Amino acid sequence: MIDNLYSREILRSTTQLQHVGHLATPQGVADKVAKLCGSTIHIELNMDGEVITEFAQQVQACALGQASAAILSQHVIGATAAEVTEARDALRHLLKGEPTDFPLRFEDLRILSSVKDFPARHASTLLAFDATVAAISSRL
Repeated sequence: MIDNLYSREILRSTTQLQHVGHLATPQGVADKVAKLCGSTIHIELNMDGEVITEFAQQVQACALGQASAAILSQHVIGATAAEVTEARDALRHLLKGEPTDFPLRFEDLRILSSVKDFPARHASTLLAFDATVAAISSRL
């Protein structure tokens, strides 16, 4: 089971978390918790119109939550609110085993396809994207 879930690509991505910390004056903030495993994430961001210009996160999560947060952190600066929401929705579809298209900048999320067979891990895998969408909404 563990070998099927935690691929080398997923484990490698957990070491690539970027934008860790806080912003001086964030426009949007959100906290999310995956109740089943206790993973948590805190997101802060700034935007210019619909484009994310600054991003910070604090992640206390399992390897899957860290992997998803790392992929997000590598591509979020310059992303639009619509792209982040579309990526979150596409990740949900992927986890349900449904065919999906990711925004090009978030195509790396496909490495999480093995998680579809482990429904208890879906919430932690979606955590970073759910929190980022909430942070975007909180500034409106």
